[in-house]
Amino acid sequence: MSASDNNYDIAIIGGGCVGGTLACALAQEGVRVAVVEARATPQLWAADSVDLRVFAVTRASERIFRAIGCWDVIEQGGISPFRAMQVWDASSTGEIHFDSAELGEPTLGYIVEQRVIQAALNARMEALPTLDRLCPAELAGFDMDADGTRITLDDGRSLSARLLVGADGAQSRVRGMADIAIEARPYDQEAVVAVVTTEQSHQETAWQRFLPTGPLAFLPLRDGRSSIVWSTTPDQAALLCDLDKADFLRELSSAFANRLGAVIDVEERVRFPLQRLHATRYVSERLALIGDAAHVIHPLAGQGVNLGLLDAAALAEVILETLHSGRDPGRLNNLRRYERWRHGNNHAMQRAMDGFKTLFGESAVPVRSVRSLGLGLVNRLGPVKQLIARHAMGLEGDLPRMARG
Repeated sequence: MSASDNNYDIAIIGGGCVGGTLACALAQEGVRVAVVEARATPQLWAADSVDLRVFAVTRASERIFRAIGCWDVIEQGGISPFRAMQVWDASSTGEIHFDSAELGEPTLGYIVEQRVIQAALNARMEALPTLDRLCPAELAGFDMDADGTRITLDDGRSLSARLLVGADGAQSRVRGMADIAIEARPYDQEAVVAVVTTEQSHQETAWQRFLPTGPLAFLPLRDGRSSIVWSTTPDQAALLCDLDKADFLRELSSAFANRLGAVIDVEERVRFPLQRLHATRYVSERLALIGDAAHVIHPLAGQGVNLGLLDAAALAEVILETLHSGRDPGRLNNLRRYERWRHGNNHAMQRAMDGFKTLFGESAVPVRSVRSLGLGLVNRLGPVKQLIARHAMGLEGDLPRMARG
């Protein structure tokens, strides 16, 4: 990159699913965008392999991917639509069932491997003429003045932009260097993830059982297997990863109450700690945060990446409207709208997930009775259940234009 071509409208640190989506949404409208990404991602992989990291992509996120020209490539890479969701409580008789047919929708959402989404985004970014993807490269520092931000990379390169966006994850360098405080709290849980094979088909259904130590989810994969996310205590997570294969399969089958028959095979098991994180502010002069750089949520409802994609769509909408009106996209007064739009929505979702975790983790008999009664009541109240489902799918609420289709 020469000194004559290192000036951009927007510089995005982090080219993952959220940062890449923002970059595509802006560059397809002719905005000059630089994306700084630390790690190159594989474009090819073995046909019979499955990425350990999968996302439950909502209908709103599908629309965002369609709007930036990536959905067809994601479909070609392999998706698993789920048309039903079954949730039940291990400590009571409470159970609730969601079905896309009852909502008049073809699916509730899709289970998609992270690498499939990333490959589609990378290809789209490469095709956009006003977008430069700098990879591998990392942020070394930045300086701001009245006109913009000067950004230094770890390889000595530098670039300037009117707005710097941190899309660099929960350990965000951008957030740290900007001295933006966070409210963080560990959940005292770890998630064990793996790809498993069950005796019976997953039935295009997302399954979740609330155990006393945390939720266990089985997510349907395109090849008939399931991706599990088992949130539990750190001690049990360590034990589950250390068990030999046969013992682990027995433990998992029992924990899942053999809903799909016995679990008969498992691949690599990985565990990681769970925490809640929320930035006290999303914007400052010449800077904005999106995705995990701004907020991290418990995975029990699979909403994490979807919230980040809504951040990207909302910020893109604000930036484009600001540019089209001839204003500076990096000025704080123009960025406030994005913060007001997304901070409250994300905080409300965090509180809701924390409430579910606390409610289903309580073992007292009166609480178990209330849980059972509540799940059964909602399951019978069609309009209420449909409203909950439509919000979870991203079909209702204060959505950015791209998410509305």
